[in-house]
Amino acid sequence: MARDDLIQTQGTVEKILGGGRYQIKLDSGQTVTAQLSGRMRRFRIRVIPGDRVQVGLSPYDPTHGFITFRLREGQ
Repeated sequence: MARDDLIQTQGTVEKILGGGRYQIKLDSGQTVTAQLSGRMRRFRIRVIPGDRVQVGLSPYDPTHGFITFRLREGQ
């Protein structure tokens, strides 16, 4: 699936799960599991609980997604 096909939402990291997965609480109140996208792993961008992130959700299974961007303070 291409990155353009993902549904873009924002949320806050709640927990770090094993295997590079994160539990994200979306702004809509829904909780999803997401993993880091390849570019974030490549450039070693760290994500910790409490960070605001942009998540790309699959239209086929909206409970799983990819963290595509870590928002800066004030965004």
